[in-house]
Amino acid sequence: MNALHITIFGRVQAVGFRGWMKDEAEKRGLFGWVRNASDGSVEAFIQGEDESLNDLLAFSWEGPDLADVEDVLTQDTKVDESFNSFDIH
Repeated sequence: MNALHITIFGRVQAVGFRGWMKDEAEKRGLFGWVRNASDGSVEAFIQGEDESLNDLLAFSWEGPDLADVEDVLTQDTKVDESFNSFDIH
């Protein structure tokens, strides 16, 4: 199991991005959280198996229909064993 901190830039707030990411993460058996950041980006902590993480990361460049993703930054981070769901903050 691995974990990523992801920041998604572009038109990603007020377009359903957090709900979309929660649905996509749950489909892949991933745990963590997603939230809107004060700079207009969307930030997420996601953990799970590498294949599922990479799949969601690739999908994050698309996002929901109304989103316009300009950049996706990732950083490896420490796994948090306490997560057993994917939450919207």
